[in-house]
Amino acid sequence: MTENAQQQPTAPHTELPTQYAPADVEGPLYERWVERGYFEADAKSDKPAYTIVIPPPNVTGSLHLGHAFEHTLIDALTRRKRMQGYETLWQPGMDHAGIATQNVVERELAKEGKSRHDLGREAFVERVWQWKAESGGQIAGQMRRLGNGVAWSRDRFTMDEGLSRAVQTVFKKMFDDGLIYRAERIINWCPRCLTAISDIEVDYQDDDGELVSIKYGEGDDTLVVATTRAETMLGDTAVAVHPDDERYKHLVGRRIALPLTGRTIPVVADTHVDPEFGTGAVKVTPAHDPNDFAIGQRHGLESLTVMDERGVITVHGPFEGLDRFEARSAIVAALRADGRIVAEKRPYVHSVGHCSRCKTTLEPRLSLQWWVKVETLAKAAGDAVRDGRVDIHPADLSQRYFDWVDNLNDWCISRQLWWGHRIPVWHGPDGETVCVGPDEQPPSGEGWEQDTDVLDTWFSSGLWPFSTLGWPEKTADLAKFYPNSAMVTGYDLMFFWVARMMMFGLYAMDGEIPFRTIAFHGMVRDEHGKKMSKSFGNTVNPLDWMDKYGSDALRFTLARGANPGTDVPIGEDWVQASRNFANKIWNATRFALMNGATVDGPLPDASAMSATDRWILSRLNKTVAQVDAFYEDFQFAKLSDALFHFAWDEVFDWYVELSKTTFQAGGEPAEVSKRVLGEVLDVTLKLLHPVVPFVTETLWTTLTGGESVVVADWPQDSGFRDDAAEREIETLQSVITEVRRFRADQGLQPGQRVPARLALDGTALAPHEAAIRQLLRLQPEGEDFTATATLPVAGAEVALDLSGTIDVAAERKRLAKDLAAAEKEKSQATAKLGNEAFLAKAPDNVVDKIRGRLAKAEDDITRIRAQLDRLPQQ
Repeated sequence: MTENAQQQPTAPHTELPTQYAPADVEGPLYERWVERGYFEADAKSDKPAYTIVIPPPNVTGSLHLGHAFEHTLIDALTRRKRMQGYETLWQPGMDHAGIATQNVVERELAKEGKSRHDLGREAFVERVWQWKAESGGQIAGQMRRLGNGVAWSRDRFTMDEGLSRAVQTVFKKMFDDGLIYRAERIINWCPRCLTAISDIEVDYQDDDGELVSIKYGEGDDTLVVATTRAETMLGDTAVAVHPDDERYKHLVGRRIALPLTGRTIPVVADTHVDPEFGTGAVKVTPAHDPNDFAIGQRHGLESLTVMDERGVITVHGPFEGLDRFEARSAIVAALRADGRIVAEKRPYVHSVGHCSRCKTTLEPRLSLQWWVKVETLAKAAGDAVRDGRVDIHPADLSQRYFDWVDNLNDWCISRQLWWGHRIPVWHGPDGETVCVGPDEQPPSGEGWEQDTDVLDTWFSSGLWPFSTLGWPEKTADLAKFYPNSAMVTGYDLMFFWVARMMMFGLYAMDGEIPFRTIAFHGMVRDEHGKKMSKSFGNTVNPLDWMDKYGSDALRFTLARGANPGTDVPIGEDWVQASRNFANKIWNATRFALMNGATVDGPLPDASAMSATDRWILSRLNKTVAQVDAFYEDFQFAKLSDALFHFAWDEVFDWYVELSKTTFQAGGEPAEVSKRVLGEVLDVTLKLLHPVVPFVTETLWTTLTGGESVVVADWPQDSGFRDDAAEREIETLQSVITEVRRFRADQGLQPGQRVPARLALDGTALAPHEAAIRQLLRLQPEGEDFTATATLPVAGAEVALDLSGTIDVAAERKRLAKDLAAAEKEKSQATAKLGNEAFLAKAPDNVVDKIRGRLAKAEDDITRIRAQLDRLPQQ
């Protein structure tokens, strides 16, 4: 990386194309940055470190608006820190995405009429690696389009050799510490993906089902139970009632007939049962329900699995071989025919878990799996936030984090897949179990086999903050760049990823936190606030908007909507508006260059500056301080908005326009303003660069002749303030704004020149007469001047001669018509708001709307009467 970040400026170029063409600029600029090594990080540097890892996108993915949003925020943070003199590392990489990637490759095989079983495990895994090399990771190229300043030489993949070593090391350590164990428990099973999935990968949605009430037993020994999953009754091994329920005390301990099966099952008493819910009796199917499994454990009940991994009934009898949903209908029909159905409710809307990957209805299933014992890990993760070692932004999300880690269940980490980190455990012929570390030889000999399962993808991604830096080796990178400075991610990954990184980091790194700050952002939604979904038809390919408006425009739109932890609506009109902002920056800089703005030498002394110069420098320094404060609080929307209004409103719309008069007059004041304008643009472009890197790079290097704004020094608040100059220019702005409003009210064209007399003597506005006349298109009064309208504003007086410029009679007629309409609206609104009967019945929003109409009508009446008073007398 360039050592001299802020090199001595050379003579700036003075020419820019008349229009900004992002497509011609962005690609070459980005490759130049990469070639010059600006984004690389040196562990030997004596600069303070600033580290952020990229939330690793799936290798199957492509850039979507959510990625573009998150990457824009991280890039803005790291670009600013780089300019502040930090040794900055934005760590890139991809996740192997176990289930998603295996599904992709299996679909490709299906096109060939094959399955993974036709290839066998080794050949299938090789096929996945081949797919990854040829088709995976297209998102990396799209990240370059967006301008991501990542250290590409450090690109990592969660199944790289080094990261695999980290996974095996952690697994071995946790196994030896008794934190990883194998047990048979109820898990969420996907009959489509044929694997277990964790609790947080379950999407719950309301489905239309049926609730059937079934009579168990005979004669006096009968109970009624209700279920939405009638097919599971084939695996019932008890009926449970509350021990204090007088209705069923005589049945507890007895056995009753289970319909359709020829079996009898016991009635057990368990406090888990709510006697007030339904009939107060529940069927117990330990192998197919987590609550039933717990009851079964307490009462020593048998667990009968009644369906296979694909959801097909395996119990011998008339339902064998039926899919679970076919069996449900068939069993209800058989129970109905047998007189066992007491009641049926259809449709019955209830919450059902679905696979987050393929949307298949999940099946609770008793299965032998590998688990992480999370109690001590989760406590450590909670304590690190509670004691202030890790900050959460926004702070109000801390409680959601605590609610999760304080109530975390043991984590099922095994997956019945072939693609992923294979569990490093060997099983021996006599039931032996050996966990093998990365430098250990697995047991050999007849009967020894490695466990067939792979680890949950989130196990390896949970190690991301330190595995990417070379752990378990004690590398220079680890010493320099760990812990990470910040973790920027969506609040939806709080449980999937953030909590797990916290647990793993504190455990593997001997109590050292993985990052100092967690900054949560929201989700990108469409312009109406609706979730983006292919089924809704409202998804957007960010590349389309980048092609059309430029990457800077998309980035600025996303950053300007980024309030911490809050969802971000986005529409094409907003991206177009951001493109217009980029064009405004371009045109203002062209103007400055064409008029000799310079960055050479120190700023002139304040005594040599005009009030306009002092005003803009005071506002500039306040903006620097404001932007810095917003960055430290991850307030991207506020800092972007502050920069937008400072640049557009104050620099471009006011200072540049006011400076035109000075430049035209020439002399020493013009030379001073040229230097001030150069300074203001230099700093403004630097402030804007982290969010809109491409246009600012082009303009800054042209303006200053510097090497690159990427490695320029971040602006410092010099402390310069001039409140008097700010008040003076605010007064000037109010005069110009008021007269412009009057001109518009009178129907004058913006460029139409009007004779005017300005009475400014003795006011702070006197030095600005030339600027006032130029900006308001006011020509000298002349010999025939007649003041037909006089405006007293800000202690001064502006008299205008509108003779011949407007049809006064027609204007009076138009305004009188508008006044009558406004007065009628006021009368109607007043009458409604004075009607007590109406107010008693009308909804609050309707009443508020009428109050708004009244307020608007009153404002209109005041405004129109003032316009009428200002019209020349006939």
